[in-house]
Amino acid sequence: MYIRLASTQPDFYYKLLLLLVIMRSQNVIIALLMLLSVQGFAQSKKKSAKAKKTEAAQPKNNAVTLPNGVSYEILTKNPGERIKMKDVITFNFIQKTDKDSVLFNSFDAGRPVTLAVDSSRNISDLMYFFPLMAEKDSALVKIPADSLFKDGQMERPAFFPVGSSLQFVIKVEKVQSMEQAMAERQKMLDAQAKTADSLKVNELGGLDAFISKNQLKMTSTPSGLRYAILRPSAKALPAAGDTVFVNYVGRTLSGKLFDSSIEAEAKKGGLEQPGRDYEPISFVVGEGEVIPGWDEGLLLLNEGAKARFLIPSSLAYGPRGAGQDIAPFSTLDFEVELVKVNRVKKAVQGPKKAPAVAKPSKPKLKAPIKKAPVKKASAVSNK
Repeated sequence: MYIRLASTQPDFYYKLLLLLVIMRSQNVIIALLMLLSVQGFAQSKKKSAKAKKTEAAQPKNNAVTLPNGVSYEILTKNPGERIKMKDVITFNFIQKTDKDSVLFNSFDAGRPVTLAVDSSRNISDLMYFFPLMAEKDSALVKIPADSLFKDGQMERPAFFPVGSSLQFVIKVEKVQSMEQAMAERQKMLDAQAKTADSLKVNELGGLDAFISKNQLKMTSTPSGLRYAILRPSAKALPAAGDTVFVNYVGRTLSGKLFDSSIEAEAKKGGLEQPGRDYEPISFVVGEGEVIPGWDEGLLLLNEGAKARFLIPSSLAYGPRGAGQDIAPFSTLDFEVELVKVNRVKKAVQGPKKAPAVAKPSKPKLKAPIKKAPVKKASAVSNK
């Protein structure tokens, strides 16, 4: 569902697994491992050719155990200066159990990790190990699973029994100073900004051309939203804070369907999802729960009306895009029906009462003897 602020599942898992390397909180490590257990994420022993070459580069007979219990083996050793604190390194890794069940493989994903080497805060962050390596080195690192679950705050996953280990096969691809990394990043940002400017210009021209080519009669709002009422209604408009129920069909300007709440449309576009409940989506309008173009457009529709929205990227997913179907700086084409509105009941305020006139207080008299306490009625009594 693209109108909500959500990422696609592969990106979701990638970011979570990546946290196993770069997050500094042991509790986060444990929580993510539990997530993997629930999702059954451990994969088969498949490895890419590049990953196999890295792992089998050298006989595994040079294991060293560090004081914290972590052991490592250098698989490939290259001449060169060792990694220093604050260096920015780019590396690929395979994360697995000691039974060779792969949890994540950045070689296959094509997504190496880049981070700045810092002081280690716990056994799971690997910061204590990177200074033992140089550029193009590869190594096998084994972290005792018992050290990850020693606090007993969470139940350990079944694939990490007592005495097992969380293993990383690491290949250092590049080492840079902080200055070099920042300069490279700035160069990349400049290139992205230049590309973004070009895409913005192309988007605006493409939208105008689309409207002209299809001879559409659209109304424009100051924000850039274009809309047309397909079926009017005499019912009331919704207000910000109301809960709305909406059926929709979403396409790119090329006509590619990327989502729909209507099963027949999903089937037609080859996007049917078995098990999905095809029904109007409900949310609180005007509260930022959906893309801005929806919040703005739906407040223009009477309950029961149908409309077409052409939503520019500035009111949708902007320079990021969404998943594989919505590219950066994409205008989205929606047909929507405002099926129902549950209106917020506003409290009716009566006329204000005149301020009470203060009465003169009576002088307090000190009782010469204490009175017997008055018995209070029970809190649940009806008398």
